[in-house]
Amino acid sequence: MCKKVCAALASAWSFPGRKNNFGPGGRVELAEFPAAAHSACVKRPFSLFSLCALVLLLAGCLATPVDDSGGMGAVTVPNTNVTALISAAQTVFAQYGYTPGPMSYPDSISFDKPAGGFGKLLYGSYGTTTSVRVKLVMTPLSGNDYRLGTRVSRVTDAGEAGFEENRKMLGLWSGQFGPLLQKIKTQAANSGPM
Repeated sequence: MCKKVCAALASAWSFPGRKNNFGPGGRVELAEFPAAAHSACVKRPFSLFSLCALVLLLAGCLATPVDDSGGMGAVTVPNTNVTALISAAQTVFAQYGYTPGPMSYPDSISFDKPAGGFGKLLYGSYGTTTSVRVKLVMTPLSGNDYRLGTRVSRVTDAGEAGFEENRKMLGLWSGQFGPLLQKIKTQAANSGPM
């Protein structure tokens, strides 16, 4: 089994000390296959295992149903519409000191909040302002249901055309907005279609 795998690898990659191992019809001749390459395949079964595990993980991530997507803290709002979601989001985020930012109707709306003292210390520099931007992504599901998720970034020089710099933060920050999304859900749920 390992010789077949090594033969397939030999056709794609070159190994040190490998001669032209291609016989008639472009097949790899195992008799000429370097022993060093075969022993590397036998000694490192974890590299092949790691590659297979990576492929399986990526395939699992790509096969996630839309109902379960959205990231950490995401919620599903039943029987609602985009107008009700935006209205509820503006109300809830305003209670926490966020102001409306850029909007991509009907897919997303953003909210900005100036970074506190610790955020300025970490991300700020002399003469620039730093803000936290939360992008609320509204994904339509079957029927009138919507999936709400957030993408968090830090923005320097927010609102200054041409100078604004947006840097995405780790996905863990999205989990912090789960309680806010729950409040949006309670306000906008069952408001029906437009």
